[in-house]
Amino acid sequence: MLDFARFETRFHLSLADDQKKGFMLTRREFSRCLLAGGTTLLTSNVPALPLDAKPSAAQNAGDSCDLLIQGGTVIDPGQHLHAVLDVAVKDGKILAISRDFPEDHARRVLSAKGRIVTPGLIDMHVHCFDGVSTGINADHYSVNRGVTTVVDAGSSGFPMIGTFVKHIAAPSVTRVYALVEIGPIGTMLIGQSKYMYDLDWGIDPELTAEAAENNKPTVVGIKVHLSKEFTSNPQEMEPILLTKALQAAEMSKLPLMVHIVNAYTPLPEILRRMRNGDIFTHVYNGYPNGVLDANGKVLPEVREARERGIIFDVAEDLRCLSFDVTEKCLQQDFLPDSTDLNKWTIDTHVFDLPTMVSKFMALGMNLDLAIERVTSKPAQVFNYGLQLGTLRPGSEADISIFEIRNGNFEFVDSRGPNSGPVSKRTGHQKLVSQATVCRGELLVNQDL
Repeated sequence: MLDFARFETRFHLSLADDQKKGFMLTRREFSRCLLAGGTTLLTSNVPALPLDAKPSAAQNAGDSCDLLIQGGTVIDPGQHLHAVLDVAVKDGKILAISRDFPEDHARRVLSAKGRIVTPGLIDMHVHCFDGVSTGINADHYSVNRGVTTVVDAGSSGFPMIGTFVKHIAAPSVTRVYALVEIGPIGTMLIGQSKYMYDLDWGIDPELTAEAAENNKPTVVGIKVHLSKEFTSNPQEMEPILLTKALQAAEMSKLPLMVHIVNAYTPLPEILRRMRNGDIFTHVYNGYPNGVLDANGKVLPEVREARERGIIFDVAEDLRCLSFDVTEKCLQQDFLPDSTDLNKWTIDTHVFDLPTMVSKFMALGMNLDLAIERVTSKPAQVFNYGLQLGTLRPGSEADISIFEIRNGNFEFVDSRGPNSGPVSKRTGHQKLVSQATVCRGELLVNQDL
């Protein structure tokens, strides 16, 4: 049986030795090492190393399962599960969830006693066009932190989405999906080009829809940005952008994710045009023209939009999460449909998706509701073509194992330049990734 405590000492000794040798994995090398088979250690600066997990007695063709995760507290909101259970994996699928699954029917056994076992986390708003602008490497920042599925939120427009699918999504161990940005350059050049949408070449709904169709099932939606910062003439451009994005979404039969941060167009007007299944991203930002009225109450048009099936996505970013706005919404029972990580925040105040979940726990959301926002809820937003976000038998064997650390942990939000200084909150629990199963392969986090 693999034991986390025994592995920890071995890992840190190996890390020190390998750092002296100057090892560094490229994405291609990382994926090759990981998919070569067996259990693998993930780290961004050492080669993948095999674990010395000892197989249990049964090792023949009649084994009941390939991996048994034993004795963890299983939290699967999609099945309303919160109990100490065993999870059995076979051939990349969940074989069973039960009490006291026979240990001698497993090729490998992992004790999860005292830890939380959840479906693999789903982050439906990242930017992972690695090597371009500030895109992250999904394997180094997601799968080894408990996130098994990510959705790139518009890094590519129609000219580059095929390249993204071929060179980023396809080789990744993390399950990578994508939205096609209605602007041809996508978000790849933010920081290098003053405006996303002021280009000499056009925004084309037909070409966007065609590119989306040609790159399914990796492409699961369309993306548009409505913000004063992204065009020199937001009064004129925002209605046009939304119209063209909706046209592309209609033609490709896909949902539309709308970035609404400091938009010129009144929020109720934008929401009225959005359809069942479309996504409002950055919902808890602190800019004017947000989800709250002047008295801090959730706008009736916002509640009506939810009733019509609009999805509300957090996506913190560098300036898009206000604790004050979030707390007022939570107090009025207006919870988000997803809690996710955005690329600019990794080195500043979010670090990873489990930290984002911990922030919402610090704001008063209970553990099960917080886990629901990164598993079963986002699993319903897009058509991934697979059964994700659950540990239901027959679903994909994507599993996350966490430790809940108790103490005093300081969290900060990320406000825009016109929203005042960052705000801090103290939480008393923090979710820390211990291990991940992705596509049936067991991975151990570098930060045990």
